[in-house]
Amino acid sequence: MTMIHPKRLAQFVRKCQRVKATSRDDEACCTSSPVADKGHCIMYTTDGRRFEVPLAYLGKTIFGELLRMSKEEFGFTCHGRIMLPFNAVVMEYVMCLLRRNASGK
Repeated sequence: MTMIHPKRLAQFVRKCQRVKATSRDDEACCTSSPVADKGHCIMYTTDGRRFEVPLAYLGKTIFGELLRMSKEEFGFTCHGRIMLPFNAVVMEYVMCLLRRNASGK
């Protein structure tokens, strides 16, 4: 499986920002604990959804691009949270891509 190019992902994110996506109530990757599990960090999407991201994913080029976009959109001050500039639908897609790539190796 080939990995999506970060610039292509950025284009996809911008497109999704323009299109209002429907949100779902069932969210398997979101948790209610205020602290991330060991080996994970917490990130939030613009619609307030919380994701626990494995630290191993942060070294991927895709997350580098997403964090750069977050910095451009929100700067370093977003109430102490890492806020990503898109909704949960986009984040679910990114996590799915990364899980598939991780399981393939």
